[in-house]
Amino acid sequence: MHEAEPASILHDGFLLLGFALAFVLLFRRLGLGATLGYLVAGAVLGPHALNLVSDAQEKLGFAELGITLLLFLVGLELDPTKLWKMKRDIVGLGLLQVAICGLALAGAIMLTTSFSPAAALALGLPLALSSTAQVLPMLQSSGRMKTRFGERAFSILLFQDLSIIPLITIITAMSRNPADAGGPPGWLLGLYTVGAMAGLVAAGRFLIRPLFRLIGNLGEREMFVVAALFTVMASAAVMELLGLSTALGAFIAGVMLADSPYRHELEADVEPFRSILLGLFFLAVGMMLDLGAIARDPLFVIGMALMLITVKAVVMFGIARLFGMPWRGALALGLLLSQGGEFGFVLFTQASHALLIAPEAASLFGAVVTLSMATTPFLMIATRRFRAEPVAAGGEREAPHSDGASALIVGYGRFGQAVGQVVQASGISVTLIDTDVEMIDVAGTFGAKVYFGDGTRIDMLRQAGAAEAEMILFCLDGDQIDAAMLAAVHEAFPKASVYVRAFDRRAMIKLRGAPVSLIVRETFESAIAMARAALDNAGLSNEAISRAETLFRTRDTERLDRQLETGDPRTAIDRILTAPEPQAAEGEPG
Repeated sequence: MHEAEPASILHDGFLLLGFALAFVLLFRRLGLGATLGYLVAGAVLGPHALNLVSDAQEKLGFAELGITLLLFLVGLELDPTKLWKMKRDIVGLGLLQVAICGLALAGAIMLTTSFSPAAALALGLPLALSSTAQVLPMLQSSGRMKTRFGERAFSILLFQDLSIIPLITIITAMSRNPADAGGPPGWLLGLYTVGAMAGLVAAGRFLIRPLFRLIGNLGEREMFVVAALFTVMASAAVMELLGLSTALGAFIAGVMLADSPYRHELEADVEPFRSILLGLFFLAVGMMLDLGAIARDPLFVIGMALMLITVKAVVMFGIARLFGMPWRGALALGLLLSQGGEFGFVLFTQASHALLIAPEAASLFGAVVTLSMATTPFLMIATRRFRAEPVAAGGEREAPHSDGASALIVGYGRFGQAVGQVVQASGISVTLIDTDVEMIDVAGTFGAKVYFGDGTRIDMLRQAGAAEAEMILFCLDGDQIDAAMLAAVHEAFPKASVYVRAFDRRAMIKLRGAPVSLIVRETFESAIAMARAALDNAGLSNEAISRAETLFRTRDTERLDRQLETGDPRTAIDRILTAPEPQAAEGEPG
């Protein structure tokens, strides 16, 4: 019996990953997005089609960790100050969207079906929630996550996640199940939420940050993965223990670490797990799609999905216009949030346990939510022409501006500090990355925000915003980078100009052929500056000093060019100035 279980896990894993790979690649190729590929792959694998993989409900429970990790990563992007600035959008836009959409959908269900008012409300309110797991990756892949549009979309999604507690309370209050009478009242759940959030923030400051600092000092980089996953799991587990939203717990954990030096390292470590589990989540949702229910009453499912999309898009468009958004942005926001969400499945199950709706109705509306999620990529593609800003008469369209840094500086030692100050003096925003924990702490006392992380990793650079940066400056001590790494950086981030500090001539030779804009030898210019000052104090004329400098630069360049051709540091040693130049000495009066 025990031997069969691992085989079953391997068998299911092989099929899930294989089908996911095939369908996602196909749908990406067709321009329809990865989410739809996962949903279709799950539907094909599931019990209502080929029936190759079973127990979708169990896999859905495990895959919900993907949503948890997604909210953790989103929280890392938002420090408490920025979150406070978004309060108007979170409360205003979010509250209006959930309340108006929920009531409008409940009214539409009550008018078009035979459901009671309580059942219609138990169905309409969950349908007001959109899919965080679908919308956020779409915003990230399109580069709009940090734009004003992306912030407003996220504000609504965040309020939707916060609203799960009051929605559960409403369903419990309407419950016809005697077993629910012993549950905690809504006001107590609210206190639990506030208390849990305060506890998570305190734990982050007094327990989690010291833990990451200890790991950083020990240099155990792989332990960051363990510590990061522990932080997410612990936050989610605390919320689950109290009967609250696990995703909200993960989000709070992210926010409490957003202004820590370890943010980018955490993002890079958690991202692969998030991607895999989120894909598994959509596979499980696709497997749960009751094709039989759709086949028995296809007009009802399709009609309800169309009604859901239309009502949410229209209501969201109106609210966005009320908040001053241009009509194209309002239309894009309405369509982007028009689908049902993954938390709808949770609330439908809750409503079924409360005896407000039959299990068959929960399954039917689950199919409605899944179908609505599948339409979002098509809607965004179909309306692209209408939503696009018109080209200005002067020529080019204005791109959405991001609040991300325009420059990344990797290495914040003595060299990087000087480079960073000059760049920032020009008005360009900079993200600073280093692995020296002690230096990070010292820099913090002088007001510099330096993030902990290995800036030679492509995934780390991507998390730090390299895809949007105009320049990446490697200011590392010693001999830490090579031409192959720089080639990978150039391939991953072709828009960014790359500048490299080389420790010495040997490092320059090692980096020959690298696709960079400039390689600077660490002490070259400062040595020339010192020599010029010494010659000036010795009484030489500016002409003589410049002539000496030019001679040195010319011979050094000749030597370096030949060394780069051969790769041998001993090449062209005859170009080294080891004795006074007679012509220079004779040409200068005593």
